Amino acid sequence: MKHLMIATALTLSLAGAASAQTMLTVANWLPPSHPLVSDLIVPMTEKIAEATGGEVTANILPAPLGPPPAHFDFAVNGVADITFGVQGFTPGRFKTTNIVELPFLGETAEAISVAYWRVFDAMLKDAGEYDQVKVLGVFSHGPGEIFVKEGDLSSPDVLKGKKIRVGGGIVHEVASALGAVPVEGPSTKAYELLSQGVADGIFFPYESVNFFKLIPQLDQAIAVPGGLYNTSFYVVMNKAKWDSLTPQQQEAIDSVTGEALARMAGKMWDAADAKGKAAMEGEIDIFPATEAQLAAWEGALSPLVQAKLDEAAETGIDAQAAYDMLKAEIATETASQ
Repeated sequence: MKHLMIATALTLSLAGAASAQTMLTVANWLPPSHPLVSDLIVPMTEKIAEATGGEVTANILPAPLGPPPAHFDFAVNGVADITFGVQGFTPGRFKTTNIVELPFLGETAEAISVAYWRVFDAMLKDAGEYDQVKVLGVFSHGPGEIFVKEGDLSSPDVLKGKKIRVGGGIVHEVASALGAVPVEGPSTKAYELLSQGVADGIFFPYESVNFFKLIPQLDQAIAVPGGLYNTSFYVVMNKAKWDSLTPQQQEAIDSVTGEALARMAGKMWDAADAKGKAAMEGEIDIFPATEAQLAAWEGALSPLVQAKLDEAAETGIDAQAAYDMLKAEIATETASQ
């Protein structure tokens, strides 16, 4: 009888331990080898498991549940527990991302991403754009640069009339403001657009040119101080799933996401950019933007910057104050690196 009682107690204890474990489903739309997956999402899930003592683990799905623009709503509706993506894939939905996608902000993704999280946490979240989910992190990729097939890159009008492949977000309007003809297309179609002559060049960070194997299709690049644009990313969690976790589990997850996740994302992008730039040696000639180009581009983009701040202000936040805070935090982070 005594042994039966002990066995029963042990069974109940094990059952309780099993029931306390939570498996999170993580949606993914990128190749597993992409650094955003291999060097950020995978380590994030490992850190969550470690921080919660193995009580909360994750399973990253091997195939997409749907197109990239659908992933935010997958988290909203509980199709997946955690999703990540680019806010700009759904134009007009996330106006506060304008703050971090503006040109000439900073030299490293780490400084920009950490600053972005701090501004988001202090000001941008008040806009309510993410009220339907738990935000685990927001961050930016590395500074976007200019890559073209051929031509004289010394003129301020170097982009005039050139067909430039762009992705989502503010980059489309940046291209237009500088006289280029934007060519929309997903990253996975960039090689096709360039190889078939549909596009004469591309706005991309160094990482992406390398990862999507575009180096053979491009001859020259212009490195823009602070970047010509940035792209905002999110990592979010279904709110009901978040609410189902214990306060201790939530606190543990918060300790490895938020600013910590933004910093990890920034370091990931910076490492990938360095690798991408190294791969271009002897293949793509990279020229620094001239003073004349920068003066012309700053003038051409100034109205766009103001328009984007005005658009962000429509959400009820003080967009100018958020922009000023972002630049100040980027300067602080840059100085400390």
